[in-house]
Amino acid sequence: MSLTQNVAVSVSQLNLFVKSLLDADLRLSDILVCGEISNFSGHYKSGHLYFTLKDEVSAIKAVMFSRNASSLRFRPENGMKVQVRGRVSVYERDGVYQIYVESMQPDGIGALTVAYEQLKNKLEKEGLFSPVHKKRIPAYPTRIGVVTSPTGAAVQDIINIINRRWPIAVIVLYPVSVQGDSAASEIRNAISELDKFGNCDVLIVGRGGGSIEDLWSFNDELLIRTIFHCKTPVVSAVGHETDFTLCDFVSDLRAPTPSAAAELATPDIAVEEQRLMNLNYSIHHLINNKIEFEREYLNGLLQTRSFSSPKQFFDPEKQTVDMLSYRLVNAYKHCIAKNTSRFGTLVSKLDVLSPLKVLSRGYAVVYKDSNIMNSVKDITLNENISIGMKDGYIDCTVDSITID
Repeated sequence: MSLTQNVAVSVSQLNLFVKSLLDADLRLSDILVCGEISNFSGHYKSGHLYFTLKDEVSAIKAVMFSRNASSLRFRPENGMKVQVRGRVSVYERDGVYQIYVESMQPDGIGALTVAYEQLKNKLEKEGLFSPVHKKRIPAYPTRIGVVTSPTGAAVQDIINIINRRWPIAVIVLYPVSVQGDSAASEIRNAISELDKFGNCDVLIVGRGGGSIEDLWSFNDELLIRTIFHCKTPVVSAVGHETDFTLCDFVSDLRAPTPSAAAELATPDIAVEEQRLMNLNYSIHHLINNKIEFEREYLNGLLQTRSFSSPKQFFDPEKQTVDMLSYRLVNAYKHCIAKNTSRFGTLVSKLDVLSPLKVLSRGYAVVYKDSNIMNSVKDITLNENISIGMKDGYIDCTVDSITID
């Protein structure tokens, strides 16, 4: 397309012309630009990233389409200094020239390092690394699960050290890849399987040393969450002593090396045997001392008057019993005599008031229908009555009644 002086063109034609000029410049087709990210926006549906790249003086619009953004190992943020590689062109609709980013790296620091720090900060804020969630490593494990590569030196170190230190433990090896695209998912699956069905007392998860790229599987977010939710205590043994992965922070115990993990997860059987021998000696010594102490105490008791002359303790008590028996008999006799006298008095009084005493002096009692009559008004002619005397009864019929 060409432009002619004094000939009006449309805005679209102008923008297309400028775009063609920029697209034709090979220097702008693959250019490396550094700057600071601002106005960052990630479109959650399309996955495209939109932002401004700026320095102290100028700024340029930038876009990174999802096909390229999906390969980023870190999350771009406002204020982050980056180096981007891409092509410069014009967005015809708005007439805005911008850089179409194909790759991005943090300026001065690796992408994996940035991704590591970003994920670490995120999980730390969620509390996944908090000491309150750490489980205690069992002192005497009987089954130890090992999740690592079956061919590396790490697995041999772990097995040899466990067999030497604590040979009574059963080692359950779950072989996995420890680097590569499938490593993180294999390690997650191994931990889940051993946690559910392995019946293990503790799990050792790790590998030998390597670069940050080699160890990156142990920074996988889903793996970190799997370890966090694991009910079995987990010992992390990734890399060398100076290597740190997120697996180290979430595990219940971090070991500097796989060999150290085997040592931290197991007691030393030689040390335990010596400890048991010491305890056995201490127990026997304490028991013998206790027996000797009690024997001396018993001998001391046998020398006291209580055991040498026991009768002297019974004689006063016998005297007391005799005295109490004498007092009891006297009290009983006195009670009987007192109640006998009282009984005689009451009998005499009862005898004086007895109706039989009155009858013995010639008096009689008149009954009608078993009731005592005390007035002639209660008796009628020809009525049957009974007269009680001291030695019997007389049945009579009333022939006449005289009222005084």
